[in-house]
Amino acid sequence: MDSDTCLYYLTLINSKKIPIPIISKLLREFGSAKTLMELPRSTFQDLGFDNLQIELLGSVSSKAGLQRSTQVALEWAAKDRNYLVCYESQYYPNLLREIDSAPPILFVKGSLSALGGRHFALVGSRRASTYGKRNAYWMAQELSKAGLQICSGLASGIDSKAHEGALDSGRKTIAVIGTGIDSVYPSGNKKLAQRIVENGALVSEFPIGTPPYPSNFPRRNRIISGLAIGTLVVEANVKSGSLITARLAMEQNRDVFAVPGPVASPQSRGCHQLIKQGAKLVEEPSDVLDELGLAQEPAGNKSEESCTGTLGIKSDAASKFIALKAIDHQGCLFQAIQGECGLSITQLNAELIQLEAAGLIRQEGGRYFKLG
Repeated sequence: MDSDTCLYYLTLINSKKIPIPIISKLLREFGSAKTLMELPRSTFQDLGFDNLQIELLGSVSSKAGLQRSTQVALEWAAKDRNYLVCYESQYYPNLLREIDSAPPILFVKGSLSALGGRHFALVGSRRASTYGKRNAYWMAQELSKAGLQICSGLASGIDSKAHEGALDSGRKTIAVIGTGIDSVYPSGNKKLAQRIVENGALVSEFPIGTPPYPSNFPRRNRIISGLAIGTLVVEANVKSGSLITARLAMEQNRDVFAVPGPVASPQSRGCHQLIKQGAKLVEEPSDVLDELGLAQEPAGNKSEESCTGTLGIKSDAASKFIALKAIDHQGCLFQAIQGECGLSITQLNAELIQLEAAGLIRQEGGRYFKLG
């Protein structure tokens, strides 16, 4: 949007004098920041604003309240593939606009069109197990193929695997971050963040330069759930931030899904708790798609050569995967495959991910089935 329009919104958020929930409520009532900030002083007094807040709201018309942080934001938005998306913009996601405490302005880096996708949130533990990471990747990849655009939080563990699964399927993904748009947290995800910028978008509501304060992430979570038609929790303990995202999704009247896990694992307890509370149990991607009324991309009867070609795995090379020889059409448990092929857990997981992504095997109910 034009810089004059953005100026009104940047003034509102940079002042930190008016809480976001109040700004959001006023924007729903008055439609735009300009209309809001040009209201008569008496209207603000009737709404309960103090003199400092009223002076702030009136300052932008003369541009007297221009702050350094506002200038920095406008300069940032002038660069290629950087965008400021205001509440009134046509690019502002419709579902996000419906929630309480909708962010007045979004900092977006990457593809602006990615905001218009049919978003589905996939979140989970930062300290994810191999089981959780594998399922997150698989779910994200299959749901992306079916037309859902995965959104998550760029955190380590489940979030990262969700983004990777979407990207490896050739689809876009959105990462909502808990810092200013100019930084990546955790720093180990810089390469992943760049992939997302090239094939989706990074999104933040925080002013440029904002560090990763712990309080930022619960705020960030409401945007993840608010963007999406549903939220899937793949793995989480009972105190996980992912359960905050799930609770927010419920409050926003969105569908909530959870993947069950081993009963002895602490990382399964959050998901099991959600299922007890009414979240929909998910064993495979079709459980989500059926609930949402979407059709899964048919697996078809692809030959081994055509499946492996999408990953750059030649058919003769595929035959060298030890794990593939240990899997049959009736289904095999992870432990059984490992016992037969003698690979370490790390080696076996690497092979299973590649084989599954290539369409040579599929996972269902904790078992691996050979395809074709």
